[in-house]
Amino acid sequence: PLDPRDPNSPILPCVSIQLGRTKTGDADDEGRVFLVGPPVESLREWLERSAIQKGPVFRAIDRWEALEECALTPQSINLIVKRRCAMAELDPSEFAAHGLRSGYLTEAARQGVALQEAMQQSQHRSVQQAAGYYNEVDRAQGRAARLLLG
Repeated sequence: PLDPRDPNSPILPCVSIQLGRTKTGDADDEGRVFLVGPPVESLREWLERSAIQKGPVFRAIDRWEALEECALTPQSINLIVKRRCAMAELDPSEFAAHGLRSGYLTEAARQGVALQEAMQQSQHRSVQQAAGYYNEVDRAQGRAARLLLG
């Protein structure tokens, strides 16, 4: 549901994705993330257009626009982020693929998502590292940062 607390809330599409080997885990881990709403529709459209039936969802596309079998590498994701930033007339040197993950935690903190819940989705294993993003938001939004205003 759009609002899980409201029994009359509209139902949104939801999908669970098995991650396999990741930076913080391996293929034997039960690393799983959930998508809800518009991202699910985008994923379904990509899978339909690409005709991917199994294996990595996000794959390289060669210069002849053929889809490769192997997953995108971390380096290629970083290049995509930088290229898209340049297209948006942003300075690519200020952005990296890591910002997607850290930005997720920062936004989760801003929206009041519990740290453990956000860590399950972001696949962070270190509470200390993940809490750092939450602490920054708490400090920026806290009263102590505003004491010098008056």
